[in-house]
Amino acid sequence: MNTRYKMGLAMVAGLALGAAAVQGLHAQGKPPVYFVAEVDVMDQEAYGKEYAPKAQALIKSHGGKFLAIGGIGGANAKQITGFDGQTPKRAVVQVWDSMEKLQAWRNDPEYKKLREVGDKYAKFRSFAIEGTPQ
Repeated sequence: MNTRYKMGLAMVAGLALGAAAVQGLHAQGKPPVYFVAEVDVMDQEAYGKEYAPKAQALIKSHGGKFLAIGGIGGANAKQITGFDGQTPKRAVVQVWDSMEKLQAWRNDPEYKKLREVGDKYAKFRSFAIEGTPQ
């Protein structure tokens, strides 16, 4: 093989590897967003039937993933173990790719309408935290 072709091929391979490395570093640079909710469920049966399953489906359709669901209110919730302060009746931890995706879910008219149902059966306290780079 001609020396020029070898050099050209080496340059193309180097560019491809460099581009892949930059893409990988760029993808690592944006940490996920964690959404945490404490829910004071007042009507466990109605919350578990009329709100929780529909809310979970809507969250998943927007790209949210559940890391943990605990307490009362159905939907496969696990036990919550309290350490400091009062333990919530229900707690949920979700992970999102970005704050924009989380905001899109929260601003969805379908979610706002569903939240009116949830507000009849529970009081919510929630917040989001941007993850730290790994």
